[in-house]
Amino acid sequence: MHAPAHAPSSAPHFLDQPRAVWATAFAAVVGFMGIGLVDPILVSIAEGLHATPAQVSLLFTSYFAVTAAMMLITGFVSSRIGGRATLLVGAALIAVFAALSGMSNSVFELVSYRAGWGLGNALFVATALSVIVGASRGGTTAAILMYESALGLGISAGPLVGALLGDMSWRYPFFGTATLMVIGFIAISLFLPRQPKPRHAIRLADPLKALRHRGLATTSVSAFFYNYAFFTVLAFVPFVLKMSAYTIGAIFFGWGVLLAVFSVVVAPRLGSRFSHLKLGSAMLALLALLLLAIAFGPPAVIIAAVVASGAVMGINNTVYTEMALEVSDAPRPVASAGYNFVRWFAGVIAPYAAPKIAEVAGAELTFVVAAAASLIAIAVLVAGQRSLGRFVLPHREVAASPVTASSNP
Repeated sequence: MHAPAHAPSSAPHFLDQPRAVWATAFAAVVGFMGIGLVDPILVSIAEGLHATPAQVSLLFTSYFAVTAAMMLITGFVSSRIGGRATLLVGAALIAVFAALSGMSNSVFELVSYRAGWGLGNALFVATALSVIVGASRGGTTAAILMYESALGLGISAGPLVGALLGDMSWRYPFFGTATLMVIGFIAISLFLPRQPKPRHAIRLADPLKALRHRGLATTSVSAFFYNYAFFTVLAFVPFVLKMSAYTIGAIFFGWGVLLAVFSVVVAPRLGSRFSHLKLGSAMLALLALLLLAIAFGPPAVIIAAVVASGAVMGINNTVYTEMALEVSDAPRPVASAGYNFVRWFAGVIAPYAAPKIAEVAGAELTFVVAAAASLIAIAVLVAGQRSLGRFVLPHREVAASPVTASSNP
Protein backbone atom coordinates (compact mmCIF):
# COMPACT_ATOMS: atom_id res chain seq x y z
CA MET A 1 0.00 0.00 0.00
CA HIS A 2 2.83 2.38 0.88
CA ALA A 3 6.15 2.86 -0.85
CA PRO A 4 9.25 2.16 1.20
CA ALA A 5 10.32 4.97 3.44
CA HIS A 6 13.41 5.62 1.35
CA ALA A 7 11.99 5.00 -2.07
CA PRO A 8 14.16 6.70 -4.69
CA SER A 9 11.12 8.30 -6.29
CA SER A 10 10.02 10.08 -3.14
CA ALA A 11 11.98 13.31 -3.50
CA PRO A 12 10.83 14.35 -7.01
CA HIS A 13 7.19 14.02 -5.96
CA PHE A 14 7.33 16.02 -2.75
CA LEU A 15 5.45 19.00 -4.26
CA ASP A 16 3.60 16.98 -6.89
CA GLN A 17 0.64 16.11 -4.69
CA PRO A 18 -3.12 15.79 -5.28
CA ARG A 19 -5.47 18.51 -4.06
CA ALA A 20 -6.60 16.29 -1.18
CA VAL A 21 -3.08 16.37 0.27
CA TRP A 22 -2.76 20.14 -0.13
CA ALA A 23 -6.16 20.73 1.48
CA THR A 24 -5.22 18.52 4.44
CA ALA A 25 -1.79 20.14 4.71
CA PHE A 26 -3.30 23.64 4.75
CA ALA A 27 -5.67 22.73 7.56
CA ALA A 28 -2.76 21.06 9.37
CA VAL A 29 -0.83 24.35 9.15
CA VAL A 30 -3.74 26.08 10.87
CA GLY A 31 -3.94 23.29 13.44
CA PHE A 32 -0.25 23.64 14.30
CA MET A 33 -0.63 27.41 14.53
CA GLY A 34 -2.45 26.82 17.79
CA ILE A 35 0.80 25.65 19.42
CA GLY A 36 2.76 28.87 19.00
CA LEU A 37 -0.14 31.27 18.60
CA VAL A 38 -0.18 32.30 22.25
CA ASP A 39 3.58 32.85 22.55
CA PRO A 40 3.66 36.58 21.69
CA ILE A 41 0.52 37.31 23.72
CA LEU A 42 1.30 35.36 26.90
CA VAL A 43 2.29 38.55 28.71
CA SER A 44 -0.72 40.52 27.43
CA ILE A 45 -3.06 37.64 28.34
CA ALA A 46 -1.59 37.63 31.84
CA GLU A 47 -2.12 41.38 32.09
CA GLY A 48 -5.58 41.35 30.53
CA LEU A 49 -6.89 38.52 32.70
CA HIS A 50 -4.86 39.45 35.81
CA ALA A 51 -3.08 36.08 35.81
CA THR A 52 0.37 34.90 36.89
CA PRO A 53 2.90 33.33 34.48
CA ALA A 54 2.20 29.90 36.02
CA GLN A 55 -1.55 30.33 35.46
CA VAL A 56 -1.04 31.45 31.87
CA SER A 57 1.25 28.47 31.26
CA LEU A 58 -1.82 26.29 31.85
CA LEU A 59 -2.88 27.32 28.33
CA PHE A 60 -0.25 24.86 27.12
CA THR A 61 -0.84 22.32 29.89
CA SER A 62 -4.59 21.89 29.36
CA TYR A 63 -4.17 21.88 25.59
CA PHE A 64 -1.54 19.16 25.56
CA ALA A 65 -3.02 17.12 28.40
CA VAL A 66 -6.18 16.57 26.39
CA THR A 67 -4.22 16.20 23.14
CA ALA A 68 -2.02 13.48 24.63
CA ALA A 69 -4.82 11.55 26.30
CA MET A 70 -7.08 11.71 23.26
CA MET A 71 -4.32 10.35 21.02
CA LEU A 72 -5.39 6.95 22.33
CA ILE A 73 -8.85 7.29 20.78
CA THR A 74 -7.97 8.86 17.43
CA GLY A 75 -7.33 5.54 15.72
CA PHE A 76 -10.42 4.03 17.36
CA VAL A 77 -12.55 6.87 15.97
CA SER A 78 -10.98 7.19 12.51
CA SER A 79 -11.09 3.42 11.87
CA ARG A 80 -14.85 3.53 12.41
CA ILE A 81 -15.98 6.78 10.80
CA GLY A 82 -13.10 7.20 8.34
CA GLY A 83 -10.19 9.63 8.06
CA ARG A 84 -12.15 12.35 6.27
CA ALA A 85 -14.93 12.48 8.85
CA THR A 86 -12.41 12.47 11.71
CA LEU A 87 -10.54 15.39 10.16
CA LEU A 88 -13.77 17.34 9.75
CA VAL A 89 -14.82 16.71 13.36
CA GLY A 90 -11.39 17.75 14.59
CA ALA A 91 -11.34 20.89 12.44
CA ALA A 92 -14.83 21.85 13.63
CA LEU A 93 -13.82 21.46 17.28
CA ILE A 94 -10.69 23.56 16.75
CA ALA A 95 -12.70 26.34 15.09
CA VAL A 96 -15.38 26.35 17.80
CA PHE A 97 -13.04 26.29 20.79
CA ALA A 98 -10.64 28.81 19.25
CA ALA A 99 -13.56 31.22 18.89
CA LEU A 100 -14.71 30.52 22.45
CA SER A 101 -11.15 31.15 23.68
CA GLY A 102 -11.33 34.62 22.21
CA MET A 103 -14.49 35.30 24.22
CA SER A 104 -13.04 34.21 27.58
CA ASN A 105 -13.40 36.49 30.59
CA SER A 106 -11.07 34.67 32.99
CA VAL A 107 -7.85 32.72 32.70
CA PHE A 108 -9.50 29.51 33.91
CA GLU A 109 -12.26 29.90 31.32
CA LEU A 110 -9.59 30.33 28.66
CA VAL A 111 -7.70 27.30 29.97
CA SER A 112 -10.90 25.23 29.76
CA TYR A 113 -11.54 26.23 26.17
CA ARG A 114 -7.92 25.41 25.29
CA ALA A 115 -8.62 21.91 26.63
CA GLY A 116 -11.51 21.57 24.19
CA TRP A 117 -9.21 22.89 21.47
CA GLY A 118 -6.79 20.11 22.43
CA LEU A 119 -9.48 17.50 21.76
CA GLY A 120 -9.95 18.83 18.25
CA ASN A 121 -6.19 19.01 17.80
CA ALA A 122 -5.76 15.35 18.79
CA LEU A 123 -8.39 14.15 16.33
CA PHE A 124 -7.04 16.33 13.57
CA VAL A 125 -3.26 16.14 13.88
CA ALA A 126 -2.91 12.38 14.31
CA THR A 127 -5.37 11.68 11.51
CA ALA A 128 -3.82 14.26 9.18
CA LEU A 129 -0.51 12.40 9.19
CA SER A 130 -2.09 9.06 8.25
CA VAL A 131 -4.30 10.72 5.61
CA ILE A 132 -1.34 12.51 4.04
CA VAL A 133 0.68 9.26 4.08
CA GLY A 134 -2.17 7.42 2.39
CA ALA A 135 -3.01 10.08 -0.21
CA SER A 136 0.41 11.47 -1.14
CA ARG A 137 2.62 10.55 -4.06
CA GLY A 138 6.23 9.53 -3.49
CA GLY A 139 5.98 7.21 -0.50
CA THR A 140 6.28 7.71 3.22
CA THR A 141 9.27 10.04 3.04
CA ALA A 142 7.43 12.53 0.82
CA ALA A 143 4.39 12.37 3.10
CA ILE A 144 6.47 12.96 6.22
CA LEU A 145 8.16 15.94 4.57
CA MET A 146 4.76 17.38 3.68
CA TYR A 147 3.56 16.85 7.25
CA GLU A 148 6.71 18.37 8.75
CA SER A 149 6.36 21.32 6.36
CA ALA A 150 2.87 21.92 7.72
CA LEU A 151 4.23 21.62 11.25
CA GLY A 152 7.02 24.12 10.61
CA LEU A 153 4.86 26.59 8.74
CA GLY A 154 2.12 26.37 11.34
CA ILE A 155 4.46 26.87 14.27
CA SER A 156 6.23 29.76 12.52
CA ALA A 157 2.98 31.40 11.39
CA GLY A 158 1.41 31.05 14.83
CA PRO A 159 3.66 33.59 16.60
CA LEU A 160 3.41 35.95 13.61
CA VAL A 161 -0.40 35.84 13.58
CA GLY A 162 -0.39 36.12 17.35
CA ALA A 163 1.81 39.21 17.23
CA LEU A 164 0.02 41.00 14.38
CA LEU A 165 -3.50 40.42 15.66
CA GLY A 166 -2.52 40.44 19.33
CA ASP A 167 -1.22 43.98 19.04
CA MET A 168 -4.84 45.10 18.72
CA SER A 169 -6.21 42.68 21.31
CA TRP A 170 -5.11 39.34 22.76
CA ARG A 171 -8.52 38.02 21.70
CA TYR A 172 -8.06 38.55 17.96
CA PRO A 173 -5.51 35.75 17.34
CA PHE A 174 -8.05 33.22 18.58
CA PHE A 175 -10.75 34.59 16.28
CA GLY A 176 -8.26 34.61 13.38
CA THR A 177 -7.38 30.95 13.97
CA ALA A 178 -11.06 30.01 14.08
CA THR A 179 -11.64 31.75 10.75
CA LEU A 180 -8.68 30.04 9.09
CA MET A 181 -9.78 26.63 10.35
CA VAL A 182 -13.24 27.18 8.90
CA ILE A 183 -11.50 27.70 5.56
CA GLY A 184 -9.54 24.49 6.16
CA PHE A 185 -12.78 22.67 6.98
CA ILE A 186 -14.29 23.82 3.68
CA ALA A 187 -11.15 22.83 1.73
CA ILE A 188 -11.18 19.30 3.20
CA SER A 189 -14.92 19.01 2.50
CA LEU A 190 -14.38 19.94 -1.15
CA PHE A 191 -11.13 18.23 -2.07
CA LEU A 192 -10.58 15.23 0.21
CA PRO A 193 -12.60 12.21 -0.94
CA ARG A 194 -13.98 9.67 1.48
CA GLN A 195 -11.09 7.59 2.83
CA PRO A 196 -11.25 3.77 2.88
CA LYS A 197 -11.60 2.36 6.37
CA PRO A 198 -8.94 -0.07 7.63
CA ARG A 199 -9.71 -3.76 7.21
CA HIS A 200 -9.55 -4.15 10.97
CA ALA A 201 -10.98 -1.56 13.34
CA ILE A 202 -8.45 -0.16 15.80
CA ARG A 203 -9.17 -0.95 19.43
CA LEU A 204 -8.66 1.55 22.24
CA ALA A 205 -5.82 -0.47 23.73
CA ASP A 206 -3.91 -0.92 20.45
CA PRO A 207 -1.68 2.20 20.77
CA LEU A 208 -0.61 1.13 24.26
CA LYS A 209 0.03 -2.42 23.06
CA ALA A 210 2.14 -1.01 20.21
CA LEU A 211 4.39 0.59 22.81
CA ARG A 212 5.41 -2.90 23.94
CA HIS A 213 7.72 -2.88 20.91
CA ARG A 214 11.05 -1.80 22.35
CA GLY A 215 11.97 0.27 19.32
CA LEU A 216 8.76 2.29 19.41
CA ALA A 217 8.98 2.63 23.20
CA THR A 218 12.58 3.82 22.94
CA THR A 219 11.67 6.37 20.27
CA SER A 220 8.65 7.61 22.23
CA VAL A 221 10.39 7.98 25.59
CA SER A 222 13.36 9.74 24.00
CA ALA A 223 10.95 12.04 22.16
CA PHE A 224 9.25 12.83 25.48
CA PHE A 225 12.49 14.21 26.96
CA TYR A 226 13.30 16.03 23.71
CA ASN A 227 9.85 17.62 23.70
CA TYR A 228 10.33 18.74 27.30
CA ALA A 229 13.21 20.87 26.02
CA PHE A 230 11.14 21.92 22.99
CA PHE A 231 8.21 23.19 25.04
CA THR A 232 10.42 24.87 27.62
CA VAL A 233 11.71 27.10 24.84
CA LEU A 234 8.27 27.66 23.36
CA ALA A 235 6.42 28.41 26.59
CA PHE A 236 8.95 30.19 28.81
CA VAL A 237 11.28 32.26 26.62
CA PRO A 238 8.68 35.08 26.22
CA PHE A 239 8.70 35.60 30.00
CA VAL A 240 12.50 35.71 30.06
CA LEU A 241 12.89 38.23 27.24
CA LYS A 242 9.98 40.44 28.36
CA MET A 243 9.78 42.08 24.93
CA SER A 244 6.87 43.35 22.85
CA ALA A 245 4.47 41.00 21.09
CA TYR A 246 5.94 42.05 17.74
CA THR A 247 9.48 41.24 18.85
CA ILE A 248 8.54 37.88 20.35
CA GLY A 249 6.49 37.10 17.25
CA ALA A 250 9.43 37.95 14.98
CA ILE A 251 11.83 35.81 17.04
CA PHE A 252 9.59 32.77 16.96
CA PHE A 253 8.73 33.34 13.32
CA GLY A 254 12.43 33.06 12.53
CA TRP A 255 12.61 30.01 14.77
CA GLY A 256 9.68 28.39 12.98
CA VAL A 257 11.02 29.16 9.50
CA LEU A 258 14.29 27.43 10.33
CA LEU A 259 12.34 24.55 11.84
CA ALA A 260 10.40 24.12 8.59
CA VAL A 261 13.40 24.49 6.26
CA PHE A 262 15.65 22.16 8.21
CA SER A 263 12.95 19.52 8.65
CA VAL A 264 12.10 19.46 4.94
CA VAL A 265 15.35 20.34 3.14
CA VAL A 266 18.27 19.63 5.43
CA ALA A 267 17.09 16.60 7.45
CA PRO A 268 16.66 14.29 4.39
CA ARG A 269 20.13 15.19 3.11
CA LEU A 270 21.77 14.57 6.44
CA GLY A 271 19.68 11.43 6.87
CA SER A 272 21.20 10.02 3.67
CA ARG A 273 24.71 10.37 5.14
CA PHE A 274 24.22 9.59 8.81
CA SER A 275 22.11 7.13 10.74
CA HIS A 276 19.04 8.43 12.53
CA LEU A 277 20.66 7.42 15.81
CA LYS A 278 23.81 9.48 15.21
CA LEU A 279 22.01 12.41 13.60
CA GLY A 280 19.37 12.62 16.32
CA SER A 281 21.94 12.29 19.11
CA ALA A 282 24.14 15.01 17.62
CA MET A 283 21.20 17.40 17.29
CA LEU A 284 20.09 16.70 20.85
CA ALA A 285 23.61 17.46 22.13
CA LEU A 286 23.63 20.71 20.14
CA LEU A 287 20.21 21.59 21.53
CA ALA A 288 21.55 21.13 25.07
CA LEU A 289 24.34 23.62 24.32
CA LEU A 290 21.84 26.13 22.92
CA LEU A 291 19.68 25.76 26.03
CA LEU A 292 22.70 26.55 28.21
CA ALA A 293 23.31 29.65 26.07
CA ILE A 294 19.69 30.67 26.68
CA ALA A 295 20.17 30.04 30.41
CA PHE A 296 23.26 32.18 30.90
CA GLY A 297 23.54 34.47 27.89
CA PRO A 298 22.59 38.15 27.49
CA PRO A 299 19.41 38.99 25.52
CA ALA A 300 21.18 39.03 22.14
CA VAL A 301 22.64 35.57 22.75
CA ILE A 302 19.28 34.28 23.97
CA ILE A 303 17.57 35.48 20.80
CA ALA A 304 20.24 33.95 18.57
CA ALA A 305 20.11 30.65 20.45
CA VAL A 306 16.32 30.49 20.29
CA VAL A 307 16.28 31.08 16.53
CA ALA A 308 19.12 28.59 15.98
CA SER A 309 17.29 25.98 18.04
CA GLY A 310 14.60 25.96 15.35
CA ALA A 311 17.08 24.42 12.91
CA VAL A 312 18.07 21.72 15.38
CA MET A 313 14.46 20.97 16.30
CA GLY A 314 13.44 20.78 12.64
CA ILE A 315 15.96 18.00 12.02
CA ASN A 316 14.96 16.19 15.19
CA ASN A 317 11.25 16.36 14.35
CA THR A 318 11.82 14.59 11.04
CA VAL A 319 14.15 12.02 12.60
CA TYR A 320 11.68 11.13 15.34
CA THR A 321 8.64 11.04 13.03
CA GLU A 322 10.31 8.65 10.58
CA MET A 323 11.46 6.39 13.39
CA ALA A 324 8.06 6.36 15.07
CA LEU A 325 6.24 5.37 11.87
CA GLU A 326 8.74 2.79 10.62
CA VAL A 327 10.59 1.24 13.57
CA SER A 328 7.84 -1.23 14.48
CA ASP A 329 5.45 -3.43 12.54
CA ALA A 330 2.39 -1.70 14.01
CA PRO A 331 0.01 0.02 11.54
CA ARG A 332 1.07 3.64 11.11
CA PRO A 333 -2.05 5.18 12.72
CA VAL A 334 -1.54 2.93 15.75
CA ALA A 335 2.19 3.62 16.01
CA SER A 336 1.57 7.36 15.59
CA ALA A 337 -1.09 7.38 18.30
CA GLY A 338 1.11 5.53 20.80
CA TYR A 339 4.12 7.71 20.01
CA ASN A 340 2.17 10.96 20.26
CA PHE A 341 0.47 9.85 23.47
CA VAL A 342 3.88 9.62 25.15
CA ARG A 343 5.65 12.60 23.65
CA TRP A 344 2.81 15.14 23.95
CA PHE A 345 2.79 14.69 27.71
CA ALA A 346 5.99 16.72 27.68
CA GLY A 347 3.77 19.61 26.57
CA VAL A 348 1.74 19.07 29.72
CA ILE A 349 4.70 19.10 32.11
CA ALA A 350 7.23 21.53 30.64
CA PRO A 351 5.10 24.71 30.30
CA TYR A 352 3.92 24.41 33.90
CA ALA A 353 7.23 23.22 35.38
CA ALA A 354 9.29 25.95 33.69
CA PRO A 355 7.82 28.97 35.56
CA LYS A 356 7.59 26.97 38.78
CA ILE A 357 11.31 26.11 38.63
CA ALA A 358 12.06 29.75 37.86
CA GLU A 359 10.02 30.94 40.84
CA VAL A 360 11.97 28.68 43.20
CA ALA A 361 15.49 28.68 41.78
CA GLY A 362 15.68 31.22 38.95
CA ALA A 363 15.14 31.17 35.19
CA GLU A 364 18.65 29.84 34.57
CA LEU A 365 17.84 26.51 36.23
CA THR A 366 14.71 26.20 34.08
CA PHE A 367 16.84 25.94 30.95
CA VAL A 368 19.52 23.84 32.64
CA VAL A 369 16.81 21.27 33.42
CA ALA A 370 15.70 21.43 29.77
CA ALA A 371 19.29 20.86 28.64
CA ALA A 372 19.50 17.85 30.95
CA ALA A 373 16.28 16.51 29.42
CA SER A 374 17.85 16.77 25.97
CA LEU A 375 20.84 14.75 27.15
CA ILE A 376 18.56 12.15 28.72
CA ALA A 377 16.88 11.81 25.32
CA ILE A 378 20.27 10.83 23.88
CA ALA A 379 20.84 8.30 26.67
CA VAL A 380 17.48 6.67 25.98
CA LEU A 381 18.28 6.28 22.27
CA VAL A 382 21.73 4.86 22.93
CA ALA A 383 20.45 2.46 25.58
CA GLY A 384 17.75 1.15 23.24
CA GLN A 385 19.69 1.22 19.98
CA ARG A 386 19.51 -2.56 19.49
CA SER A 387 15.75 -2.21 19.05
CA LEU A 388 15.96 0.57 16.43
CA GLY A 389 16.62 -1.73 13.46
CA ARG A 390 17.80 0.01 10.31
CA PHE A 391 17.82 3.41 11.99
CA VAL A 392 21.22 2.66 13.53
CA LEU A 393 22.74 2.57 10.03
CA PRO A 394 23.29 5.34 7.45
CA HIS A 395 20.86 5.22 4.53
CA ARG A 396 23.59 4.13 2.11
CA GLU A 397 24.25 1.01 4.21
CA VAL A 398 20.62 0.04 4.79
CA ALA A 399 20.09 -1.61 1.39
CA ALA A 400 23.20 -3.76 1.81
CA SER A 401 22.48 -4.69 5.42
CA PRO A 402 20.28 -7.50 6.76
CA VAL A 403 19.16 -5.20 9.57
CA THR A 404 15.48 -4.34 9.38
CA ALA A 405 12.94 -2.83 11.68
CA SER A 406 13.11 -4.75 14.89
CA SER A 407 10.26 -7.04 15.79
CA ASN A 408 11.23 -7.28 19.45
CA PRO A 409 8.22 -7.13 21.75
